[in-house]
Amino acid sequence: MTTLTRSTLPQLKQRVATAADAEGLVDVAYARVESPVGELLLAGTRRGLVKVSFETEDPEATLERLAREVSPRILEQPARLDAARRELDEYFAGRRRAFDLDLDWRLTHGFRRRVLRATARIPFGETSTYSRMATAAGSPRAYRAAGTALGSNPLPIVVPCHRVLRSGGALGGYGGGLPRKEELLRLEGAL
Repeated sequence: MTTLTRSTLPQLKQRVATAADAEGLVDVAYARVESPVGELLLAGTRRGLVKVSFETEDPEATLERLAREVSPRILEQPARLDAARRELDEYFAGRRRAFDLDLDWRLTHGFRRRVLRATARIPFGETSTYSRMATAAGSPRAYRAAGTALGSNPLPIVVPCHRVLRSGGALGGYGGGLPRKEELLRLEGAL
């Protein structure tokens, strides 16, 4: 019999997670990832990446929301998020200009989803405006609602809401905080 110690606990957790995933018992896998803009929590389903959250968001609240809105079968399973981690690493290293990940859009609906899908098409190094995003989503006068949709983006960085500015060129808001928005825009050469 093996004695459980601090040094064997991570290995045991990994074996349990791998077995649960192999049995189809994990609907939402998550991992914590270090990045130049702070720790990110990534979550994915079989459909694709469903959530990216900054360290400013409470991780427990994020996981509770995923349990409520996606599935309660959540487990820390970093291997299932390797592709997303790799692409984010390449992005931050300046070697990736567009993400090639499957996305699970189920945390957004209606107008908000249309705004985010339009935002996903803004090219690296370019910016747009809240007004243009509202127009692209089919409601030209709903620029404030477009701002709200962008502020609640469940997939920041990958769906580049940081590329959306006010009409006069001011930064506007950002769910991860304005310093992060500025840092991402500088990384892309847009500032």
